Amino acid sequence: MSEPVPAPARRRYAGLVGAVLITVLLALYVGLVVVRAVQLIGTGNGIGVGLGVALLVLPLFVIGLVAREWWLAVDVRSMADVLATLGELPIDDLPRSPGGRIDREVARERFAAAREAVEAAPADWRAWYHLAFAYDAAGDRKAARGALRTASRLHRGKGAPPA
Repeated sequence: MSEPVPAPARRRYAGLVGAVLITVLLALYVGLVVVRAVQLIGTGNGIGVGLGVALLVLPLFVIGLVAREWWLAVDVRSMADVLATLGELPIDDLPRSPGGRIDREVARERFAAAREAVEAAPADWRAWYHLAFAYDAAGDRKAARGALRTASRLHRGKGAPPA
């Protein structure tokens, strides 16, 4: 008899299953767009050919974006595994409202320490990883994603962080 999977592992796999399901659905959609694009090109009509070519460019763009996000997700998981082994994963101990929302003021106060760590060691992917989660807690998702991308680039040894 197999042992039950712990709750954090179940959540991890549930997220993975959801991401795979969405990717498969997107792949089906892209496939249908490609079929329609080929049909439009096959009409020989100038407008149909133009629309068909435009529809072929869109799936290439979507495939590139999806591949980029999967690559980032795999590398973020790899970085998290390394930090877990070192006992350096970000700890979510921020105070929350009764509804579960993070106290943004406290998150902003703690953000300063993460920003200072990056300023002190701009080539350290771990500092950028922690900064990403500090940005997220402070409510700046766009900056958090940028910091994760920088952490990923540094983790893979792909150069210096942006100026």
